Amino acid sequence: MRPSEISEVLNHPTSRELLARDLIRLAYVAGDGTPRVVPIGFVWNGTNIVMCTAKNAPKLPSLRRNPAVALTVDTEAHPPQMLLIRGRAELDVVEGVPDEFLESSGTYTMTPEQRVEWEAGVRSLYDGMVRIVVSPTWAKLIDFETTLPSAVEELIQQRDARDGA
Repeated sequence: MRPSEISEVLNHPTSRELLARDLIRLAYVAGDGTPRVVPIGFVWNGTNIVMCTAKNAPKLPSLRRNPAVALTVDTEAHPPQMLLIRGRAELDVVEGVPDEFLESSGTYTMTPEQRVEWEAGVRSLYDGMVRIVVSPTWAKLIDFETTLPSAVEELIQQRDARDGA
Protein backbone atom coordinates (compact mmCIF):
# COMPACT_ATOMS: atom_id res chain seq x y z
CA MET A 1 0.00 0.00 0.00
CA ARG A 2 1.36 3.41 -0.94
CA PRO A 3 2.02 5.96 1.82
CA SER A 4 -0.53 8.34 0.27
CA GLU A 5 -3.22 5.61 0.44
CA ILE A 6 -2.37 4.93 4.09
CA SER A 7 -2.56 8.67 4.87
CA GLU A 8 -5.92 8.92 3.13
CA VAL A 9 -7.35 6.12 5.30
CA LEU A 10 -5.83 7.45 8.54
CA ASN A 11 -6.96 11.03 7.87
CA HIS A 12 -10.59 10.07 7.25
CA PRO A 13 -12.79 11.69 9.94
CA THR A 14 -13.96 8.30 11.25
CA SER A 15 -10.37 7.05 11.48
CA ARG A 16 -9.40 10.18 13.41
CA GLU A 17 -12.23 9.51 15.88
CA LEU A 18 -11.07 5.92 16.31
CA LEU A 19 -7.44 7.01 16.74
CA ALA A 20 -8.57 9.22 19.65
CA ARG A 21 -9.90 6.22 21.62
CA ASP A 22 -8.18 4.74 24.68
CA LEU A 23 -7.50 1.15 23.69
CA ILE A 24 -6.18 -0.61 20.63
CA ARG A 25 -5.81 -4.34 20.11
CA LEU A 26 -2.24 -5.41 19.38
CA ALA A 27 -1.82 -8.72 17.57
CA TYR A 28 1.55 -10.43 17.33
CA VAL A 29 3.12 -13.89 17.16
CA ALA A 30 4.07 -15.19 20.61
CA GLY A 31 7.22 -17.13 21.39
CA ASP A 32 5.40 -20.46 21.05
CA GLY A 33 4.35 -19.57 17.50
CA THR A 34 0.69 -18.96 18.32
CA PRO A 35 -1.13 -15.68 17.78
CA ARG A 36 -1.81 -13.27 20.63
CA VAL A 37 -4.08 -10.24 20.82
CA VAL A 38 -3.86 -7.87 23.77
CA PRO A 39 -5.71 -4.63 24.46
CA ILE A 40 -3.28 -1.83 25.22
CA GLY A 41 -3.44 1.92 25.69
CA PHE A 42 -2.10 3.93 22.79
CA VAL A 43 -1.49 7.37 21.36
CA TRP A 44 -1.63 8.36 17.70
CA ASN A 45 0.94 11.11 17.17
CA GLY A 46 -0.04 11.80 13.57
CA THR A 47 2.58 9.46 12.16
CA ASN A 48 2.89 6.47 14.49
CA ILE A 49 0.90 4.43 16.96
CA VAL A 50 2.77 4.54 20.28
CA MET A 51 2.04 2.06 23.06
CA CYS A 52 3.95 1.76 26.33
CA THR A 53 4.53 -1.32 28.44
CA ALA A 54 6.57 -2.64 31.34
CA LYS A 55 10.16 -3.61 30.59
CA ASN A 56 9.37 -7.19 31.70
CA ALA A 57 6.21 -7.60 29.58
CA PRO A 58 5.98 -11.07 28.00
CA LYS A 59 5.19 -9.60 24.57
CA LEU A 60 8.59 -7.91 24.24
CA PRO A 61 10.76 -10.97 23.44
CA SER A 62 8.17 -11.98 20.83
CA LEU A 63 8.17 -8.52 19.26
CA ARG A 64 11.97 -8.53 19.16
CA ARG A 65 11.91 -11.88 17.33
CA ASN A 66 9.10 -10.97 14.97
CA PRO A 67 8.18 -7.27 14.82
CA ALA A 68 5.26 -7.74 12.39
CA VAL A 69 2.04 -6.61 14.09
CA ALA A 70 -1.60 -5.96 13.34
CA LEU A 71 -3.67 -3.39 15.22
CA THR A 72 -7.42 -2.89 15.52
CA VAL A 73 -9.30 -0.04 17.10
CA ASP A 74 -13.07 -0.28 16.96
CA THR A 75 -16.42 0.63 18.45
CA GLU A 76 -19.05 -1.49 20.11
CA ALA A 77 -22.09 0.32 18.64
CA HIS A 78 -23.99 -0.86 15.58
CA PRO A 79 -22.93 -0.48 12.86
CA PRO A 80 -19.42 -1.07 14.13
CA GLN A 81 -16.55 1.06 12.97
CA MET A 82 -13.15 -0.57 12.64
CA LEU A 83 -9.72 0.70 11.78
CA LEU A 84 -7.30 -2.06 10.83
CA ILE A 85 -3.57 -1.30 10.68
CA ARG A 86 -0.48 -3.36 9.93
CA GLY A 87 3.11 -2.41 10.56
CA ARG A 88 6.36 -3.27 12.29
CA ALA A 89 6.98 -2.67 15.96
CA GLU A 90 10.11 -0.78 16.95
CA LEU A 91 11.00 -1.06 20.62
CA ASP A 92 12.46 1.89 22.46
CA VAL A 93 13.53 1.35 26.10
CA VAL A 94 13.25 4.60 28.03
CA GLU A 95 13.95 5.71 31.58
CA GLY A 96 10.98 6.71 33.67
CA VAL A 97 7.43 6.94 32.41
CA PRO A 98 7.01 8.13 28.81
CA ASP A 99 4.66 11.03 28.15
CA GLU A 100 2.71 8.78 25.77
CA PHE A 101 1.83 6.43 28.63
CA LEU A 102 0.38 9.28 30.65
CA GLU A 103 -1.37 10.69 27.58
CA SER A 104 -2.89 7.32 26.67
CA SER A 105 -4.62 7.30 30.04
CA GLY A 106 -5.74 10.90 29.75
CA THR A 107 -9.39 10.29 28.94
CA TYR A 108 -10.11 8.16 32.00
CA THR A 109 -12.54 9.84 34.34
CA MET A 110 -10.58 11.02 37.38
CA THR A 111 -10.76 14.04 39.58
CA PRO A 112 -7.63 16.19 39.51
CA GLU A 113 -6.69 14.76 42.92
CA GLN A 114 -7.16 11.18 41.67
CA ARG A 115 -5.06 11.95 38.61
CA VAL A 116 -2.19 13.25 40.78
CA GLU A 117 -2.38 10.16 42.98
CA TRP A 118 -2.57 7.82 39.98
CA GLU A 119 0.41 9.47 38.28
CA ALA A 120 2.48 9.31 41.48
CA GLY A 121 1.68 5.60 41.76
CA VAL A 122 2.68 5.01 38.14
CA ARG A 123 5.96 6.89 38.56
CA SER A 124 6.77 4.91 41.73
CA LEU A 125 6.14 1.60 39.94
CA TYR A 126 8.13 2.06 36.73
CA ASP A 127 11.80 3.01 36.67
CA GLY A 128 11.55 2.67 32.91
CA MET A 129 9.25 1.41 30.20
CA VAL A 130 9.34 0.27 26.61
CA ARG A 131 7.72 2.36 23.92
CA ILE A 132 6.29 0.18 21.15
CA VAL A 133 6.22 2.38 18.05
CA VAL A 134 4.36 1.20 14.96
CA SER A 135 4.56 3.03 11.64
CA PRO A 136 1.58 1.91 9.55
CA THR A 137 2.42 0.03 6.34
CA TRP A 138 -1.24 -0.79 5.57
CA ALA A 139 -4.57 0.55 6.80
CA LYS A 140 -8.25 -0.07 6.16
CA LEU A 141 -11.31 1.62 7.59
CA ILE A 142 -14.54 -0.36 7.78
CA ASP A 143 -17.62 1.63 8.80
CA PHE A 144 -20.38 -0.41 7.09
CA GLU A 145 -21.76 2.79 5.60
CA THR A 146 -19.09 3.95 3.13
CA THR A 147 -16.66 1.04 3.45
CA LEU A 148 -17.15 -2.70 3.88
CA PRO A 149 -14.97 -5.76 4.44
CA SER A 150 -13.54 -6.90 1.09
CA ALA A 151 -15.40 -10.25 1.30
CA VAL A 152 -18.74 -8.43 1.67
CA GLU A 153 -17.87 -6.11 -1.22
CA GLU A 154 -17.12 -9.18 -3.35
CA LEU A 155 -20.45 -10.81 -2.43
CA ILE A 156 -22.34 -7.62 -3.34
CA GLN A 157 -20.61 -7.52 -6.72
CA GLN A 158 -21.47 -11.19 -7.33
CA ARG A 159 -25.10 -10.62 -6.35
CA ASP A 160 -25.38 -7.52 -8.55
CA ALA A 161 -23.86 -9.38 -11.51
CA ARG A 162 -26.19 -12.33 -10.94
CA ASP A 163 -29.24 -10.06 -10.65
CA GLY A 164 -28.20 -7.99 -13.67
CA ALA A 165 -27.93 -4.80 -11.67
